[in-house]
Amino acid sequence: MPIDVIMPQMGESVVEGVITKWLVREGDAVTEDQSLCEISTDKVDTEIPSPAAGIVSRIVAPEGQTLPIGALLAVIEEPGAAARPAVSTRPAPTPVEAPVRAAEEPPPAAQPAAPQPLAVPASAAVAAEAETPAGPRRYSPVVMRMAAEHRLDLAGVSGTGIGGRVTKRDVERYLESLRPANQRAAVSAGNGAAAAAPARPSAPPSIAPTIGSVFKPPVYQPRDGDIVEPFTRRRKLIAEHMVFSKTHSPHVPTVAEVDLTRVAALRDARKAEFAAREGFALTLLPFAAMATVRALKEFPKMNASVVGDSLVIRKEINLGVAMDAEEGLLVPVIRRAEEMSVTGLAREIERLRRKVQEKSIAADDLAGGSFTLSNPGREGNLYGFAIINQPQVGILRMGEVKKRPVVIEVEGADAIAIRAMMYLALSYDHRVIDGVLGNRFLYRTARILEAADFEL
Repeated sequence: MPIDVIMPQMGESVVEGVITKWLVREGDAVTEDQSLCEISTDKVDTEIPSPAAGIVSRIVAPEGQTLPIGALLAVIEEPGAAARPAVSTRPAPTPVEAPVRAAEEPPPAAQPAAPQPLAVPASAAVAAEAETPAGPRRYSPVVMRMAAEHRLDLAGVSGTGIGGRVTKRDVERYLESLRPANQRAAVSAGNGAAAAAPARPSAPPSIAPTIGSVFKPPVYQPRDGDIVEPFTRRRKLIAEHMVFSKTHSPHVPTVAEVDLTRVAALRDARKAEFAAREGFALTLLPFAAMATVRALKEFPKMNASVVGDSLVIRKEINLGVAMDAEEGLLVPVIRRAEEMSVTGLAREIERLRRKVQEKSIAADDLAGGSFTLSNPGREGNLYGFAIINQPQVGILRMGEVKKRPVVIEVEGADAIAIRAMMYLALSYDHRVIDGVLGNRFLYRTARILEAADFEL
């Protein structure tokens, strides 16, 4: 009996993967759990193990193809069965944005005297993929049909789907924007009723309706001596995520100054004992993580995710901690951080750091974060504003700790003292977080750090 090898679920936010390399060929004998192929996702690169021992009778997915979770990759015959091409009942998937069938969509209603959209070559209108700086854009059959019917250049249509993909609604909005203003007003006011007198035919718009179809960024041509480094898949996905976050979440930045003198003194007093007991150095990051978690408990709306038109306030505090990796930034997640002590947070941060360093991080380690803390290091980092890790609503970025003179109050009088100071910078999503809440959360985080009331 043939056994299907499918694209597994590798984390709650992973929806597809790319076959980067096959490690076996058709006709090869494999054992259970033997690696069959290498795949790359937006979270992590990994290998797919064989679900059983047998003979690889059919490889369905070629190298380089992007497939959704649950897609058929290969077919394995059980031991002893004759190797033969297996016909699986699972249809071969198509790398489209969603499983939408063109037959389920009603044909568009006829619109007399409708204005003609901008004409483009037919080859551009029906292309299944279009090359962009971030990689090929893929379109569903419905979107391709609508583009062919209206002779649209999909490169000029802004996408609001996953990863910026163009949806049917995006095409409808684009077509609406091409319609002259007087016709749009007539449709909305009269609800489609016929006018008393036929309207004069309108000339096609002389100005392109979208910024993307007008502005063409200059392209630099490499010269002798230049080094060209093509984007890796992970770098492309990071770029898409950052652009998506900036265009969908109205970022508001705010900064707080924090006196870390007491925390620094506590760390200095305990770091030798801690290193001897735990086997790694005690840094300021676990203290900042604990202060963040305590503030999130007091302001649970900051520990939330945007889902469609709703805000989901998360029960568990799954704190993401940004970490540098060879191919780009990764954000492994500390699950149920609200149940941990400073020492527990330090252990989990160290465990995840080692997995990133050893390139053994798994997709599940990177999924499910509810808020993110970023510490970019000490080298010239006064403060900066990070981009929100979608679908979260906030990210906190640590600055460099510097000793400098500060005015403080001593026994009711002002005095100048040398203090260890740091800036904390918060970026929050203004769609759901107002300035008062964002400022109160940041203020509270800073005061918790300054109090240094931590147990090790």
